[in-house]
Amino acid sequence: MIRVRRPAAAAGTVVFFLVAPGVVGGLIPWWLTGWQADALDPSWLWLPLRLVGVLLVVAGAGVLVLAFARFVAEGAGTPAPVAPTEHLVVGGLYRHVRNPMYVAVLAVVVGQALILGRLVLVLWAALAGAAMVAFVRGYEEPALTQKYGDEYVAYRRAVPGWWPRWRAWGPG
Repeated sequence: MIRVRRPAAAAGTVVFFLVAPGVVGGLIPWWLTGWQADALDPSWLWLPLRLVGVLLVVAGAGVLVLAFARFVAEGAGTPAPVAPTEHLVVGGLYRHVRNPMYVAVLAVVVGQALILGRLVLVLWAALAGAAMVAFVRGYEEPALTQKYGDEYVAYRRAVPGWWPRWRAWGPG
């Protein structure tokens, strides 16, 4: 593992942001659709779904930016496994859900599916979501338990992984 300082953490986080969510939530959806909408009936029914899609994309992008920034500010590291944080990140959005980045990327992809009316993006979101859950269960949770011990175990017990809790959790 590489130990990083905040300026390097910020640079590494930007690169990781472009690589991970940029590929899953941007490049692959573009490859699958070319950003072309399906030939849908332009009836009144599609407008509300498209508006929900816009809200999901905007909210997901905002959550991603906040969650990535939290890794630099609070954790003094990056979300990338090769340059992890020095401190467990449990503030901000992480007080509501343990995996806000993954949830946000999935929201962006589902939002794109609604905007474009493309079922292939719903299927991509399901496949990407399954891969994310497998990665979290198989790698992230064991690695965080090993690195942060009881601190992470208590956090994991208190904060749900995938569906945000309404009231913010606080350590101690």
